[in-house]
Amino acid sequence: MKCPFCNPDGEALLYEDGLIKILLDSYPASKGHLLVVPRRHVESWEGLRDGEKLALLRGMELAMEKLREVLRPDAFNVGMNLGREAGQTVPHLHLHVIPRWNGDCRSPRGGVRKAVLDLEDENLNLKERWERNRLSGEEVEKLRAAFNRPLHAPEGET
Repeated sequence: MKCPFCNPDGEALLYEDGLIKILLDSYPASKGHLLVVPRRHVESWEGLRDGEKLALLRGMELAMEKLREVLRPDAFNVGMNLGREAGQTVPHLHLHVIPRWNGDCRSPRGGVRKAVLDLEDENLNLKERWERNRLSGEEVEKLRAAFNRPLHAPEGET
């Protein structure tokens, strides 16, 4: 299988550096759903080098910063499915950054803990839902432009 994260569609790639890539999710759970992935093909957390682990966290912060700038979500769900039994469908480690808005679902309580309730992810079965959650071309370009602007220094670092 050709890895979609090692060789992403050019439209999906928003950012890359020496250690990570930030991609648009192909089946977005919400508008702006992004993936932070190591550049090197790694399937498990244990397979990551320390620098890659730190880069994933920096990538998460960068993704959240740029999503706040462009889409202005109220909150985020962030998480990883580590292993097939945990729901990992692409065998290349990736971190989900999912923007959330007030009122985007009836009951957000429980957040990612709902993943272990043995409920089918209705988003994957409802093509119209993930198609609706895809960013427009204009939104993608705004987000891509945001990733190309200078990065903000983390608080306390200059």
